[in-house]
Amino acid sequence: MSFVELFFVAVGLSADAFAVALADGLNLRRRRKAVLIAFMFGLFQAMMPIIGYLFGSGFAHLFSSFDHYLALAVLGFIGGKMITESIRELAHEDDDEPPKLGGLTFPALLAQSAATAIDALMVGVSFAAIRVSIAPAALFIGAVTFVLSLLGALGGRRLGLRFGAKAELAGGIVLAVIGIKTFIEHIAAGI
Repeated sequence: MSFVELFFVAVGLSADAFAVALADGLNLRRRRKAVLIAFMFGLFQAMMPIIGYLFGSGFAHLFSSFDHYLALAVLGFIGGKMITESIRELAHEDDDEPPKLGGLTFPALLAQSAATAIDALMVGVSFAAIRVSIAPAALFIGAVTFVLSLLGALGGRRLGLRFGAKAELAGGIVLAVIGIKTFIEHIAAGI
């Protein structure tokens, strides 16, 4: 696999992580947390191809039968929670109290990291089939994901500070749509 091909694979795998990091960034008040978000997404995007590679194609069917349900459940739940919290805040926008937008918890970040990296697991299986050197490929995928997720989280932070609950509503919708998109793509691929 050429460097250019690996680059496009890495960017493709990072797309969902970027979008989720952008949504997560809407609630950030400190830039330090953006680095944690980017690190977790990069870590999972680097680990999953290795796990997929080690399991090989013999076990791929075990994951592919439910991965889209997992992505839909995790991203749909977190997105739905963000939507309801933002609607609650928008309903009380005229109150004197400052808005208390929902914060990203570490368990939620772990779930998001795993949900957005499921495709990377399948890429690892395919890398095993075409005999790609997995360690450098996985590190490269993780690094690209880290950079794009950091940009997403910092960009989301700027939007969140400026637009508050409206930005959180948009972020919740984005997360739910990504979960639905992943689910539909996997169902359509099975037809």
